[in-house]
Amino acid sequence: MSDQPDIRQLAEQFVKDASPEQRQQLLQAVLGGDLSSLLGGFEEEQPRPTLLPTPAQVRGFRLRLELRGTKPAVWRRLEVPGNLTLPQVHDVIQTAMGWLDGHLHRFTQTADPRGAYFLTEFDVEEGDEGVLEDEVRLDQLLAATGDRLWYEYDFGDGWEHVLTVEEVLDAPPPRPVCLAGKRACPPEDCGGVPAYQELAAWARNDYSRDDLPEIFDSVREARDWLPLGWHPDDFDLADVNDALSSIGGQPPAVNAELTELVSKSASHGDRRLRTILAKQESHGPTEVSHAEAARITEGFRVLLDAIGDGVTLTSAGYLPPPVVEQVARESGITSWWIGKANREDLTPPVSAIREAARSVGLISVRKGRLAPTAAAKRCGQDPIALWQHIVSRLPLGTKPVHRQAGWLALAVVGSGAPAEEWDSQISDLMAAVGWRVADNPGVRPPADSETLDLLEQLAGKVREGWQVFGVDEAVAATARAATRRT
Repeated sequence: MSDQPDIRQLAEQFVKDASPEQRQQLLQAVLGGDLSSLLGGFEEEQPRPTLLPTPAQVRGFRLRLELRGTKPAVWRRLEVPGNLTLPQVHDVIQTAMGWLDGHLHRFTQTADPRGAYFLTEFDVEEGDEGVLEDEVRLDQLLAATGDRLWYEYDFGDGWEHVLTVEEVLDAPPPRPVCLAGKRACPPEDCGGVPAYQELAAWARNDYSRDDLPEIFDSVREARDWLPLGWHPDDFDLADVNDALSSIGGQPPAVNAELTELVSKSASHGDRRLRTILAKQESHGPTEVSHAEAARITEGFRVLLDAIGDGVTLTSAGYLPPPVVEQVARESGITSWWIGKANREDLTPPVSAIREAARSVGLISVRKGRLAPTAAAKRCGQDPIALWQHIVSRLPLGTKPVHRQAGWLALAVVGSGAPAEEWDSQISDLMAAVGWRVADNPGVRPPADSETLDLLEQLAGKVREGWQVFGVDEAVAATARAATRRT
């Protein structure tokens, strides 16, 4: 039998014995929604969390992270060190799932939201009392196979997760890692599990008009609202681990324009730009040696040497054939180009060198004559001076789309991404900051920019058969140097 008093009996007794004035006060309290002064003594005390002693030896956990209520389940298998604090576990959950960390969250020790929970800084600011999550380690809550911890994100949509220990590891992993998983994270602010299930069913039926969720007026509206390329069954283990590797890392101080793009992409629900900038490689060198500068600027120096103080262009505006032949020969183009390489309009690699040199202000045309600029003359044949001039001009372009594409190209190349991945990564980031193809919003925007063309030139596109592969550390350092300019 409960020891708690019968509230109804107490209320009836109160009303029976109360004076008219007291009854009026009770009515006013009921209508005003404030019974705390009358019934405060009957409020149930919030249970406090129970903590285990901090282990003398740090162990690891293999955990199953599951988004409750999703069918088929959205889940991840993780290995984490046990000494992570709860805010760090929060970062792991957000990153492994693919959430955007744009809402409040709460860790609890039971599935009952009224059970013991840990305070966030927001709770403290609201005046709540209890155990602050910053002061608690994961291994103070989990110790054995089967132990569980609950985590809710976005109290509006109510995304409830459960972490279950599958195995205790004597040797903790050096950092969190994802071993496996299934299905994509639901879109933020989609309305919770029921709304997500509707979206998932619609996407699995090839975005059919027949299964369009009622909240949308048209398929186009729904596709525009969804994150670009989202499908409920997509899951990329490599992408998750790449993102996890940056947890705790901070991007280097970069130009204000690029910093703004980091914030913009985050506001659009994408962490990838910050993840790229937080990578260890993005903190790499921002200088090049004399030999590296000579190698990557060779095409420009060859062109400047070939035109001397200036050359008269053909009536069609092209370089004269002798100059084309010299540039093609000395830059290595003739070693792979099929053709005579004596006409600029028929030798695109030579034209590309000329265009790149123009874009960074090394040459100009006036009255049919192509000549080196004052900046080019100051640099002369000094590779370091030429390299520094190029860095000072990046990114290229004046329109927002060109500059933003340029900054994103510099971020990707500076992160040590291989050249084969430049286009796809830049295109993804362009979508993340909000760019779309006007007549086909479901297609990722192109990565094209003068900045990307210039970086490909530095990476030896004209020397290497019109294509580049792998990572050129000097070009990566060039990109990083440009992003650090204030």
